[in-house]
Amino acid sequence: MSTLTLAARDSSTMIRRQLKRLVRYPSMTVQLIITPVILLFLFVYVFGGTLGNGLGGGRDAYVNYVVPGILLMAAATAATGTAVMVATDMTEGIIARFKTMHISRASVLTGHVAASLVQQLLGAAVLVGIAYAIGFRPNATLIEWIAAAGLLVFFILAITWLSVALGLKSPTPEAAANAPMPLVFLPFLGSGFVPTDSMPTALRWFAEYQPFTPIMETLRGLLLGTPIGNSGPIALAWCAGLITVSYLWAKNTFNKA
Repeated sequence: MSTLTLAARDSSTMIRRQLKRLVRYPSMTVQLIITPVILLFLFVYVFGGTLGNGLGGGRDAYVNYVVPGILLMAAATAATGTAVMVATDMTEGIIARFKTMHISRASVLTGHVAASLVQQLLGAAVLVGIAYAIGFRPNATLIEWIAAAGLLVFFILAITWLSVALGLKSPTPEAAANAPMPLVFLPFLGSGFVPTDSMPTALRWFAEYQPFTPIMETLRGLLLGTPIGNSGPIALAWCAGLITVSYLWAKNTFNKA
């Protein structure tokens, strides 16, 4: 078999391994689904009335506004779980065993990324469904839904490869649990929960130029028809850059381990 065929076969095996791990230990998946839903209820029903009035439409307007931010926060939260699983593999010796076998090294990391993608897409589908039940009303066409889903997948791949790299660099699973934590707060320091023009000047500057904001604005524009401006190309550039840098970082770290 060719090298490419072997790599595809080995990647398939590692993906099945990670998916079986998710099935065997479902608590992490349940937590990653429940936590964003709790945040959704919190912001819509506790803060949504006041914050929605600032948007000019009350709670109904706010549930539409906040969903893209929570989708990205959910992906950032899931990055913690991925980093922990990678660090656990590295510290329990299974990776050393894999390296003695005639398998593609890239397949080990691909398995983590693919399983995390499946897990996060499941969580995103549940979140959107519950959001729709409480008033989320996107007006996107089929093409816009496909574009929004594609951007979300692109972002998840970027954040997951970054979490894999962080997990590889962490000396223990406990350290890996803390490494991606700053990512969870970036939607708060962007346009995830309030418009950036309501922020003080210095914070507004950071909020407008950090990577999460253009991605959230693009998702919001695709799903709700709000202006996207130049956020689309910037969002794609951020995702592509994060994937490239994180993949190379993860690959180099794994090969040196």
